[in-house]
Amino acid sequence: MNILFVCTGNTCRSAMAAAIMNKIAVENDLDIRIESAGIFAEEGMGASENAVKAVEKYGIDLTNHRTQPITEDLINNSDIILTMTNAHKQVLETMTKGKVYTLLEYTGSQGDINDPYGGDLEEYEECAQDIYDALVDAAEKISDEQKNS
Repeated sequence: MNILFVCTGNTCRSAMAAAIMNKIAVENDLDIRIESAGIFAEEGMGASENAVKAVEKYGIDLTNHRTQPITEDLINNSDIILTMTNAHKQVLETMTKGKVYTLLEYTGSQGDINDPYGGDLEEYEECAQDIYDALVDAAEKISDEQKNS
């Protein structure tokens, strides 16, 4: 299964989500490939400093992350696209035909993952925790789907 995480700039939320999901996938032996991108991302920038610090507590090194804009190839190569907000989902829905969900929607919840961009470390840590909590549920759902296929 190929999963694409999408946010605005690919420096905070989607970058953290991809890194956290990678860790969860390894720990739970999930057969998934993970990418992240941003709707308005520039190519090749690093993750924001506070995003790097926020995921360190999960034992994740985000220093090598490089941003990438959303592309048709990324969309086509993804089985599922998980956005951070409903606004991101709405932008992609016309191109994706039934494979885009907000992260919280995919896990049976609702709402958006708030953008910590420009905020302090505490805001980034709260965002990372929200993402982590949702991804634990997402991993369980993916694991169940893989066992039943």
